[in-house]
Amino acid sequence: MRSTGMTRKIDDLGRLSIPIELRRTMEMGEHQALEIFTDNGSIVLRKYTPGCVFCGNVEDTVHFKELLMCKDCIKEVKG
Repeated sequence: MRSTGMTRKIDDLGRLSIPIELRRTMEMGEHQALEIFTDNGSIVLRKYTPGCVFCGNVEDTVHFKELLMCKDCIKEVKG
């Protein structure tokens, strides 16, 4: 990880503002969904890209009973 030197405080509602410079650098739009992870005491934010629930593949995915699955995993599940 690389430090940006930027700091922000969490407001009374628990919100955190991501600086415009960082959003532009990371090509994040106004309604960009983010995934939130924890890693050894750190909070990690990552742009959310929906993918297959089994392998994470983001290409050739279809919705199956409210789940996102790739065609390869569907073939494997079918046997």
